[in-house]
Amino acid sequence: MVEALGVGIGWRPEIDLTVERLDVDFVEVVAENLHADRLPESVRVLRERGVPVLPHAVSLSLGGADPVDAHRVAHLGALAEALDAPFVSDHVCFVRAGGLDSGHLMPVPRTREALDVLVANVKAAQADLPVPLALENVAALLEWPDAELSEGRFLAELVERTDCLLLVDVANLYANARNLGTDVDRFLDEIPLERLAYVHVAGGQEHQGVYHDTHAHAVSPEVLDVLRRLKERVRPPGVLLERDDDYPSDAELAGELAAIRAVLA
Repeated sequence: MVEALGVGIGWRPEIDLTVERLDVDFVEVVAENLHADRLPESVRVLRERGVPVLPHAVSLSLGGADPVDAHRVAHLGALAEALDAPFVSDHVCFVRAGGLDSGHLMPVPRTREALDVLVANVKAAQADLPVPLALENVAALLEWPDAELSEGRFLAELVERTDCLLLVDVANLYANARNLGTDVDRFLDEIPLERLAYVHVAGGQEHQGVYHDTHAHAVSPEVLDVLRRLKERVRPPGVLLERDDDYPSDAELAGELAAIRAVLA
């Protein structure tokens, strides 16, 4: 397990000054939005304070059939070195296929053939990264047919074969439980929690019977309950609040961070 990170928040340019004012132990940045040679002033301020800054990518498309894009991996690696980050992360998904970009994190079929492709791509990325790679479970609105593995077992075998870390998103897990019937406790029992890097928490909203992981609403008690169930099994090294739209007041964000700390207390 990685060293303790504490409780953090996703840094976004829209709330840069807010993040500087909040009591946070670490932050996460979207890797594609930053450049190693011209970091935002706010990010530099946080680093000078000793706040860890973790690059989180969304475009490696490690679950896709296409070879890993070396330029995207190099960008992520350069950012990790510029930020002195202990590790980087992306998702168990694909975003490109047949020359098209989905604009969304698409779930990977849970077949052994798809796992072989994912493992090969992860190993290729790891070979060119200067720090360890953590991979995150995604929220999905569909499941591919003919699954050969549960999501937990799929991730467990991925970790076993690549020695990657896991970034567990409890909001995504809750969304999949609501929309796809994923068994939360089975998932948490099957994944190798000793490889946990940190945890994502975020808010969402139901619309026409479908729960959407929006990152634009307050974290619900139900999502915090999934965090609590994870914490019953292992103390997370870090927990990070994600917010990407409809930003509330500093006080509301501080209240959500306090609610996360209360679960971990």
